[in-house]
Amino acid sequence: MRWRRLCENGICRLIPRFALKQKPQAMPGSLPADAAFSITMDIRHESWPLRGRFAISRGARTTAEVVVVEVTGGGFSGRGECVPYGRYGETPDSVRDQLSAVAPRLRQGADRHVVQELLPPGAARNALDCALWDLEARRQGLPVWKLAGLRAAPESLVTAYTLSLDSPENMGAQAALHAGRPLLKLKLDGKDDPARVAAVRANAPRARIIVDANEGWTPDSLAANTAAMARLGVEMIEQPLPAAADGMLAEFSRAVPFCADESAHTRVDFPQLLGKYDMINIKLDKTGGLTEALALRDMARAAGMKVMCGCMLGTSLAMAPAALLAQGADIVDLDGPLLLAEDRDFGLSYADGLLHPPEPRLWG
Repeated sequence: MRWRRLCENGICRLIPRFALKQKPQAMPGSLPADAAFSITMDIRHESWPLRGRFAISRGARTTAEVVVVEVTGGGFSGRGECVPYGRYGETPDSVRDQLSAVAPRLRQGADRHVVQELLPPGAARNALDCALWDLEARRQGLPVWKLAGLRAAPESLVTAYTLSLDSPENMGAQAALHAGRPLLKLKLDGKDDPARVAAVRANAPRARIIVDANEGWTPDSLAANTAAMARLGVEMIEQPLPAAADGMLAEFSRAVPFCADESAHTRVDFPQLLGKYDMINIKLDKTGGLTEALALRDMARAAGMKVMCGCMLGTSLAMAPAALLAQGADIVDLDGPLLLAEDRDFGLSYADGLLHPPEPRLWG
């Protein structure tokens, strides 16, 4: 059977050629009606050295391990990047296997909306979803921000710069090197954290400070650590308790807002955050791509919850879609490329604590 691609109101689908009474006309900005629909996919595991050792409460690393997806169809290509995360049982090999399993469906015409059902939330779906957004933008000749319904072109954003978990003395020394940055994010682990924050505050007195415990605090240490953060002028505490033990936060009175990270993934689990957290950290590798992330952001805002846009350790290709999601966010933490020894060609531009929008040569 021969098929024809029909585009109406920006939505495209395949229909049998015999079902058409007349040849459809392409909508403005859409693809030609007879454009190829089949999509092929290339999957690559890449290792990017960091500037040094990067540590959080769960361990340390010296490289960023990423998986890159490139999709091709109709003479155009799009790319996406994800970071397989051990916290969620992911590895580069498991992500590759997930993506390889859906390759036949892409060749049959599956788009990013279908991909939401083919893959679970996580790194694999993120890379593919972002690659399909990029492909869609290039085929239609429109930037992703327009396809995504943003009201205006992306603007430059203040982004946090993350200080790796270390001794108070070493974190204070890191802070001194980055004292001119407007926003510092400190990795903590529940052991001597007030001393760490005090050292950073002393060495970067003008910087705003947020902290990330990465589930490293305990119910017994929560009150004392939170009070210390308030005294030191910390503006936000990210994921103080393990996700499985955060129920007590609903009854905990605090002077510093709590932000959900490991407890927050998609719209499905969002209702469980209400009452426990004041903010949600939306990361594309958790939501499974930009499509779900945009919907989760809208849900959080509608519920009156503040929004943070964060990232894993990746290159500018991973940050570019997040830079769209971050427009209007209360806190932006998209500093991954700043922690790498080297970034991709046409990588994001960072200057004076600002993240500038991606170039089309990179993504979108």
